[in-house]
Amino acid sequence: MGHERIRQLLVDTFPSPEAAGRTSVPEGKKGPYLRIHCFSVFVRDMERSLDFYLNRLGFRELSDSTEEMSRCVTVAPPDGTAILALVAPTPESDEYALIGKCRFTVLVTDDVVAKFDEWSARGVWFPHPPLRESWGGVVTGFVDLDGNRFTLVGFDPANEEIGAHRTAAHELEYARDVQAKLFPQIMPPVKTLDYAGACLPARHVGGDYYDFLDLGRGRIGLVLADICGKGIAAALMMSNLQAHVRNLCESYSSRPFVPLAAPQPQRFLETVNRLFFGTTAAEAYATLIFVEYDDAERRLRYANCGHLAALLFRSDGAVERLPSTCGVLGLFKNWECVAGERQVLPGDTLCLYTDGVTESFDDTGGEFGEDRLIASLRRHRPAPAEAIVQSAIEEVQSFSARERHDDITLIVAKCR
Repeated sequence: MGHERIRQLLVDTFPSPEAAGRTSVPEGKKGPYLRIHCFSVFVRDMERSLDFYLNRLGFRELSDSTEEMSRCVTVAPPDGTAILALVAPTPESDEYALIGKCRFTVLVTDDVVAKFDEWSARGVWFPHPPLRESWGGVVTGFVDLDGNRFTLVGFDPANEEIGAHRTAAHELEYARDVQAKLFPQIMPPVKTLDYAGACLPARHVGGDYYDFLDLGRGRIGLVLADICGKGIAAALMMSNLQAHVRNLCESYSSRPFVPLAAPQPQRFLETVNRLFFGTTAAEAYATLIFVEYDDAERRLRYANCGHLAALLFRSDGAVERLPSTCGVLGLFKNWECVAGERQVLPGDTLCLYTDGVTESFDDTGGEFGEDRLIASLRRHRPAPAEAIVQSAIEEVQSFSARERHDDITLIVAKCR
């Protein structure tokens, strides 16, 4: 591909803001999402090619599959979404003649010279060093082990887009750090309960929420919620719900003669619901389970607001479920909370979890499910609560090796 043709391609790919405005989809018009996912590069020896793309170019491997006539491994640069499908066809296949025929693949970087130096030091062959063209871009190219040719370019509009992408990525990392601080940083002290929790977001930020509240007078609150939706929107609603819960907790706790959830947590959660309803969109809601534990009496009061049933493992091996007692939070202003109560004994263990645990899928589409969760908790039950939580999460991750589609959140509390 000639440099002038490359220049025209890049100008068309990264138009000016004015041109972008003229060619964009009319405002209000919506259609199916579409983008280029991957393209094929035919290679002769897959292992040698993987060494080239992974170890010399620094790409990452995404998948590996074998069919009757070929093996295909998808790889991608560390930045960006474009995917190369490395295909090693058998000699008798029609695709075998395409090995080394890739000629018109253009890669963009914000520093061509630095990338040229890096890859050259790793043994990548460039026919010529970076050259600055009359149209302002810097261009070079390299060849893989089979003769497939790639063009490497850098120019101002692409650099601006890369900078914007990095800024967005930095903001997401910052949002993740901020959200991590919203999870409990202090464990209210109790004598008869060993408890722990963890949240593993599917994306940078998530919509699961868990908390440990000091309710005063020897009581703590265990809170676990799942916000509708994913990503940034769910994370914003999660922080909204957390703020209401904690602010109300501090408000009630500052009144020494008015217990937070006396005689049960209904009043507290009804107030939370009104505030959450008034500060979220009409379709927003959250499932939530609230457990108030009395340290002296070893008694728990709970309200399950449309959430998955909590699991209460008795010391004799029996498992009790704490099912939903009322509807979800946030859909209705006038909402009635109903609570339940259980007496717990030394050796009993309580588990609260979100559907990201039980609805994690393996490669065949099978769910991790409640039965596997129960089996995991039983296996690790003698361990401290924190170790039980970590072991269960590790088993879920091992079961579901593919990309997570939902947050994984778990609380375990053991009666000493």
